[in-house]
Amino acid sequence: MSEPYLIEARHLKKYFPIKRGLFSRVVGNVKAVDDVSFGVRPGETFGLVGESGCGKSTLGRVMLNLKRATDGEVRFEGRDIQRLGSGELRGLREEMQIIFQDPMGSLNPRFLVKDLIGEPLRLHRKMSASEIDDRVVQLMELVGLDATRRNRYPHEFSGGQRQRIGIARAIALEPKFIVADEAVSALDVSVQSQVLNLLMKLQQELGLTYLFIAHGLNVVRHISNRVGVMYLGKIVEVASTDELFAKPLHPYTAVLLSAIPQPRLRGKRERIILQGEVPSPANPPSGCRFHPRCPFAKERCRVEEPALVEAAPGRQAACHFPLF
Repeated sequence: MSEPYLIEARHLKKYFPIKRGLFSRVVGNVKAVDDVSFGVRPGETFGLVGESGCGKSTLGRVMLNLKRATDGEVRFEGRDIQRLGSGELRGLREEMQIIFQDPMGSLNPRFLVKDLIGEPLRLHRKMSASEIDDRVVQLMELVGLDATRRNRYPHEFSGGQRQRIGIARAIALEPKFIVADEAVSALDVSVQSQVLNLLMKLQQELGLTYLFIAHGLNVVRHISNRVGVMYLGKIVEVASTDELFAKPLHPYTAVLLSAIPQPRLRGKRERIILQGEVPSPANPPSGCRFHPRCPFAKERCRVEEPALVEAAPGRQAACHFPLF
């Protein structure tokens, strides 16, 4: 029997209304997240990948209740977080944190680093100034920063160091669950590796659970236990990392994998070229949303939307004709 989920999305939807005219009449919706269900087990890293604009970041923010869901549930340790009162939700904030994509944009440039990292402690914990400072020193050392520089401003640090500041702030309250939203995409490749290794080290030491959002498959492969592939507001495949990279079941996953550059020693993977543009989430295609661009689409794909079901033991795919 599989371990219960720490956090779970159930038929989650997030629509953004399209308004026009003098009276801002709603004429449609951008379906950023449309009926998504998945769960993350304690201590694992669930990677979420897909093209830009597919709804990954919106899904991450809805999971933390930073954006209110249009419909569906987000259950954290069995509780639907959208039904919690303000007091209960404030307490839950200690358990759930986020690491943002842009380390500079997420740090107030007017604050000293010690104040940025110590801010969660001032808001949620009854600690003296000296206790907060001691904790800041501890956190900076934990993420590989020189604690003697805590009286400096964010612009005095490199991009990788600023992301470490963001990580220190995220773990300050000892959360159980962290959404890492494109946490390394703005960094140089060498720095990406360092930050990824830091996240993995912190996970082992602190027992963290990650939802790791990225568009780079190699990055996801390095850190994730399981991977969910997202396309146009829906998750189309879920599998363990090794199984997904060895044999994708959904055509869209196969397309993403075929675009990864391969060293010559490994041989050349056949490249699958997509036709057409990504459809608008305000007007998604009928049937399977991928069918206008899918090289394997059949008539059934155009009229009947596939459900995300178990297509192989321990694997899910939303495809009428999986690539076995």
